[in-house]
Amino acid sequence: MIDKFKDAFKEEASELLSNLEDQLLALEMDPGNQEIISAIFRAMHTIKGSAAMFGFDEISRFTHQVENAFDKLRNGLIPVSKHLIDITLQARDIISTLLSEPSADLQKEMLGLEQEFNLLANGEHQTEPKQENITEPQAEKKIEGEVPVEPSPDEHNKKLTTYRIHFEPKPDLFKNGTNPLPLIDELYGLGQLSIIALKSKIPPLSELDPESCYIAWDMTLTTPEEIDAIRDVFIFVEDLARIEIVPLQTADAISSQPSGEEVKRLGEILVDRGVASPDTIEHIEHEKRKIGELLIERNIASPEDVQSALVEQEHLKQLKERQDVSASTIRVPSDRLDSLVDLVGELVTLQARLARTAASIQDGGLTVISEQFERLVSQLRDTTMGIRMLPIGTTFNRFRRLVRDLSAELGKEIDLVTDGEETELDKTVIEKLTDPLVHIIRNSVDHGIEVPEERERRGKKRRGTISLSALHSGAYVLIRVSDDGAGMNRERIYAKAVEKGLIAESMPLSSLSDQEIFQLVFAPGFSTATNVTSVSGRGVGMDVVKRQIDSLGGSVIVESSPGMGTNITLKIPLTLAIIDGLLVRVGDELYVIPLSVVDGCVEIKREDLLLQQKSRSILTYRQRVLPYVALRDLFAIPGSLPEIEQIVVVNAMDSPIGFVVDQVIGDYQTVIKPLGLLFKKNDGISGATILGDGTVALIVDVNRLASLAQQREARKTQTV
Repeated sequence: MIDKFKDAFKEEASELLSNLEDQLLALEMDPGNQEIISAIFRAMHTIKGSAAMFGFDEISRFTHQVENAFDKLRNGLIPVSKHLIDITLQARDIISTLLSEPSADLQKEMLGLEQEFNLLANGEHQTEPKQENITEPQAEKKIEGEVPVEPSPDEHNKKLTTYRIHFEPKPDLFKNGTNPLPLIDELYGLGQLSIIALKSKIPPLSELDPESCYIAWDMTLTTPEEIDAIRDVFIFVEDLARIEIVPLQTADAISSQPSGEEVKRLGEILVDRGVASPDTIEHIEHEKRKIGELLIERNIASPEDVQSALVEQEHLKQLKERQDVSASTIRVPSDRLDSLVDLVGELVTLQARLARTAASIQDGGLTVISEQFERLVSQLRDTTMGIRMLPIGTTFNRFRRLVRDLSAELGKEIDLVTDGEETELDKTVIEKLTDPLVHIIRNSVDHGIEVPEERERRGKKRRGTISLSALHSGAYVLIRVSDDGAGMNRERIYAKAVEKGLIAESMPLSSLSDQEIFQLVFAPGFSTATNVTSVSGRGVGMDVVKRQIDSLGGSVIVESSPGMGTNITLKIPLTLAIIDGLLVRVGDELYVIPLSVVDGCVEIKREDLLLQQKSRSILTYRQRVLPYVALRDLFAIPGSLPEIEQIVVVNAMDSPIGFVVDQVIGDYQTVIKPLGLLFKKNDGISGATILGDGTVALIVDVNRLASLAQQREARKTQTV
């Protein structure tokens, strides 16, 4: 049982550490932000206390050193510095490693960092004589040797808020290895705390179970901290207790209250707590005795209830409405969610089979059931896929540290700007996006952004900018990585491609478009770097990007201007599990084209198609020239051609192209099934699906087919 809660602690602590990295980087940009400093302190305090509770003594001891330094920082005794951020990020990495690998030997690193934190906390670190982010008054005092720096007036004037806290553990709290007393000790550290122990549920000694918890606590806390700091104290026992935290009134509002105004009555407080009903209080108030005494005498309220209400009455003047009611959430292991999606996929296949059966039998009752079932399955599919959708901002935030560390290593000054963090993607897609984005950003830092001196010579700002953005586009998400660096050099890429044998020397540079040139950087082993470094130069980065994005059914588009920078856009499908598709037939074979890329369908007679093919494979579609290719030719499908064929117009690689098919059957909810290893090298096919009658239809990779068609057309043109 305790192992289960240790796992929960590790998961929660990992989230806190992930947020901690973002907060540290934000603090480096805004050193005077007291909210961020307090949030970092709370995170360290929570990890320290919870680690001790679950037996992670090494983490608790080490985190205590970090907490001490940030306690001095939030009290204004030490300044924010780059060195403090650096060693705290290192400490964060060590704690993360200890969580995932408890047996890791990091004693030497931990001892070194503990000494660094102690030096900083005592004001003895002298490696940075003066930091740019120290405020002027602090800098003057540092030069004059005046230590410590006094807390700012804002720290003294911070508003105090009173909270009522009800903490009622479940009876089996002790059985899970949890001790509630350290939690109460943490509350004492947040401010002035009054406690009433509620002991009415303790049974007679003969019925008492020594392994059960019968005590609850009513507490009134006056603190300068936000309500989140109090919630953090109970973060690891939320599922093991009933916890109510009600903000009441600020101390400033209480002190400004007119002296003649009556405090909230004891009866009203007890009604709010559910101890007594309004009718009971109204009836008792007519008697000339104290309400508390009467309630106790008539067994309506216990002495501890009245005592607790009296404590609250002394702390505040007026009770506020409950606020900041958090939406309840539940944690579910990702493998269970994946299993749910698989089951929904099977339901979609079963629904298609039912619909086909109903259509063949032509029974009205069965048809109605089939339509209702289809509607419910569709809603279930959308709901399930919605659960798997996560904001991409969690992935974006990982790269702030990457850009910071790489720019420092390469002697560059770079800012990372993000936009569209709320854009949602399937969790499986997000997981596969991390590596491609890492390679692209590393290339932007190394090859794209120039060193500060060179940027100044070119009339640019010393600090370069890398932008990372995401936005929805139909059933796709466009993720764009842009930099304002030197841009790509067509001549160097062309020369390197010729040297590598990727293109023939006989093919002149002028015959290649920008997109064709830029796509060469995704070839395996391709690199224009003259020196191999720890960052780049081995040619094993961008080919990983292309391969991973292709496996997601997406595409990569590169735009670059010399001296102006480079934009790399990843076009990624929202989900990889269930899609809407267009079912088509070619000969005896069935194919599914993703409906999200379909622009339209047109019919064309075979003689008209043959007439068009005498010149080139193009026709006019909506007053535009449309190239097209026959799927029958691409896949070498035998059989006679129908008199009337149909062309499905799709958007592939950001340009329209038509696929000639024998018949368009209609839209179809497609459950994507991966192909086996035997079929991995089949160009133009991204997966398969099972139809209602049990037959298999192949899912078309429109981007790859469009590329194959372009290559075939280029070879045909060269032959002519």
